[in-house]
Amino acid sequence: MFEGKPYFYGTGRRKSSVARVRVYNGTGKITVNNRDIDDYFGLETLKLIVRQPLNITNTEGKFDIVCNVTGGGVTGQAGAIRHGLSRALLSADEEFRPLLKKAGLLTRDPRMKERKKYGLKGARRAPQFSKR
Repeated sequence: MFEGKPYFYGTGRRKSSVARVRVYNGTGKITVNNRDIDDYFGLETLKLIVRQPLNITNTEGKFDIVCNVTGGGVTGQAGAIRHGLSRALLSADEEFRPLLKKAGLLTRDPRMKERKKYGLKGARRAPQFSKR
């Protein structure tokens, strides 16, 4: 569909989700993992999260967005797409930086699940103490 057309690229991450976002000049169609955004995300709040960079920069309806996203849950994936879309829009037009920066969309959300340590039952949970 978009083969050979020029695009702007951005990688977004949140928790354990990674999104590869390509932004083409177009009509505002958003595709996530070869599915329409309405088909992929059931909740309206997640669709709002994905469209947030477009609303802030007043570019809704000007770009077609194609995303490949892996890992994590749906909320993490929506946040990763938002981060990747913000970065892609920034490469499209450097004038968007103050708007996106002020809204906090260029900052990666680093909260990840803490790894389990040896000798413990979880990341921090110690085995139950037994006196005898």
